[in-house]
Amino acid sequence: MRGRDTGRRRRRYDIRRGGRGRSRRQARPPLSSVSLLLCSLAMAKSLRSFLSLVFLLGIFVVSDGSFRNKASNSRSSGDLSRSLRTAQTMNSTSASAAVDDPEEVAATVCMSIRNSTNRRSLGYLSTCGTGNPIDDCWRCDHNWHLDRKRLADCGIGFGRNAAGGRAGDYYVVTDPRDEDPVNPRPGTLRHAAIQDAPLWITFQRDMVIVLKQELIVNSFKTIDGRGADVHISGGACVTVQYVTNVIIHGIHIHDCRPTGNAMVRSSPSHYGWRTMADGDGISIFGSSHVWVDHCSLSHCADGLVDAVMGSTAITISNNYFTHHNEVMLLGHSDSYDGDKAMQVTIAFNHFGEGLIQRMPRCRHGYFHVVNNDYTHWEMYAIGGSANPTINSQGNRYLAPANPFAKEVTKRVDTDASEWRRWNWRSAGDLLLNGAYFTASGAGASASYARASSLGAKPSAMVASLTSGAGALSCRKGRLC
Repeated sequence: MRGRDTGRRRRRYDIRRGGRGRSRRQARPPLSSVSLLLCSLAMAKSLRSFLSLVFLLGIFVVSDGSFRNKASNSRSSGDLSRSLRTAQTMNSTSASAAVDDPEEVAATVCMSIRNSTNRRSLGYLSTCGTGNPIDDCWRCDHNWHLDRKRLADCGIGFGRNAAGGRAGDYYVVTDPRDEDPVNPRPGTLRHAAIQDAPLWITFQRDMVIVLKQELIVNSFKTIDGRGADVHISGGACVTVQYVTNVIIHGIHIHDCRPTGNAMVRSSPSHYGWRTMADGDGISIFGSSHVWVDHCSLSHCADGLVDAVMGSTAITISNNYFTHHNEVMLLGHSDSYDGDKAMQVTIAFNHFGEGLIQRMPRCRHGYFHVVNNDYTHWEMYAIGGSANPTINSQGNRYLAPANPFAKEVTKRVDTDASEWRRWNWRSAGDLLLNGAYFTASGAGASASYARASSLGAKPSAMVASLTSGAGALSCRKGRLC
């Protein structure tokens, strides 16, 4: 036994953008069961069978009255304008202004999934398709490197509208050094990440980047490691704080260490004092519209991916997690109500060897855990406190040999009389080697509408869906 999960955080951050406020939004009515059915059907395409696809589309026609193909190959300019306005808002407010209305996010996700049916179906009809909607959107193209920004159109889940640097120029990192966190050298990853303008950041060659201090990523950035073997390792790692629209794709992040008590630049016009950071692989703090995809993470001092302090509209997908204790923390503390609007999708990840707990550990918000492969844990897989809603669908849970660690779930420091009311459910999960999921709450609660972000595929497909988890070996002119 490696000790109990207390879930405590000891973070102190330099809050570099003052002012608090909360935008007022008109609340949307909860998603109806019909809308959720349509949303699910729009994503429920089979892996290789064209006949199955036609059958599902036929069901959709009957349910909706008519089938109108309104899919497009990219998001509209209106969506991008809204994202740019979001960045301006985030740059002038604190974490409380991230995304206020979970109902609105869930409704938008559902509508976008339905409207993208035609584009997503192309992947399923391809001979290289795996059924993974993200990968089938772009990996079947030998010339993926000629249109890297297509990746931004392939997102799923609550973070699917993360634009990253799609509206900006390409920035090629040529220098792996990080000699001066206050005055970063042009050509370095730090120099690219702190810029105010949107940027799509790529890498000239294979490199290992040892960061002296936290890499503070500004809004509207994509860090795209495809085409190179890029490791952020042996020093500080990545911080996404009070920003919006960030994509991190195809990076190895490991052996991260606590750093701080130093000056660090966060934009071309600002640098400030940073207290000690915990040593997370990726720390998401008070931010929204963040997508972490196809990264390999291991051996960090604290969490591999943590999202706290009102962060929301997040997707964590296609990652390979290994050799770590406290893998993923979603929610700052039991007493921090700002995380009640948090919505996170965890999809198509492989939780592999050497993991112990927190895959994830949740507080307050709404969490969709869908089509992941859990092959290793020592204490538990999914845990939580402070009444989170957890919707587990189509996952494969392989319990360890230890007869006292078969349970997938853990309610942390909470009496059963309280957690019995929490909405945790398992739907279509494959439970192996004695694994069991302790459900609670109302099985058909309306809360699950706010914890649903894409249609789950059968758990029998998990091996195929997660076969490419982690950073890919992509080379120009070849399939990834």
